[in-house]
Amino acid sequence: MAEGGVTSSFWTYLPRGAKPKLADMDTKNEFQSQVVLVTGGTKGIGKGIAQAFLEAGATVVVCGRQQPEELPQSRGRSAEFIACDVREAQAVKDLITEVQARHGRLDVLVNNAGGAPAVDAATVSPRFHEGVLRLNLFSTLHASQAANAVMQQQEGGGVIVCIGSISALRPSPGTAAYGAAKAAVLSLVSSLAVEWAPKVRVVAVSPGLVRTEQSHLHFGDDDGIASVAQTIPAGRLAEPEDIAQACLYVASPRAAYMSGTNLLLHGGGERPAFLGASNAETTQTSH
Repeated sequence: MAEGGVTSSFWTYLPRGAKPKLADMDTKNEFQSQVVLVTGGTKGIGKGIAQAFLEAGATVVVCGRQQPEELPQSRGRSAEFIACDVREAQAVKDLITEVQARHGRLDVLVNNAGGAPAVDAATVSPRFHEGVLRLNLFSTLHASQAANAVMQQQEGGGVIVCIGSISALRPSPGTAAYGAAKAAVLSLVSSLAVEWAPKVRVVAVSPGLVRTEQSHLHFGDDDGIASVAQTIPAGRLAEPEDIAQACLYVASPRAAYMSGTNLLLHGGGERPAFLGASNAETTQTSH
């Protein structure tokens, strides 16, 4: 056994750019009999999260504005779908009510729905910025509020996981309102964790750069994606499965003392630009 009671076989050395073998992580049936709702769980990171909870034995419900051609699946089971525009407060409340009506409970809410296209903050309309805040901040608040009302009545309480972003912690040029909204989400997590304890834990998981089916919109073709990956110490972009495994952990009893915190997943961060611009053999920090 390693320190802290964790078996050393769990930790394996991964060379630069290598992906973890998620099948080796024994999470099967960890969420048996639990009901999990993943907003925006039909594609990208959300789909990966939904599949991971299915793999772990949970009953999973996903939502989106339109029924997808294919729902998240794992172990011969499929997620359930409920249409919902999470930008609308009443629609979100109705969504939580429907999940409770179908299954009698809600154990984990993953606030994943979000995103924003790149725009010029100086010229884009106020209506656009308001829409970004509604999708990325207010939907999280409204869904969390409705889920908490259910979870507080359950003997085991529940867990609310909010998907943040590295954009909340560094400049976000081109997506300024999105970065601001995600920063607000982190503040929201810390406050709700205090208000709703001890029955409900509230945690943030913040990805860095993630490779999804829409990566080309941000980074270009495969060569562009590969070039971006080389700026990350891990040697690759995160995969949706990386974020999913973090969500499994923070929602599990293994993280029972984790609340009001932000788990940052960025593969080691981003190499500072000044290091590439400098022609000095070594760089010293002055203060």
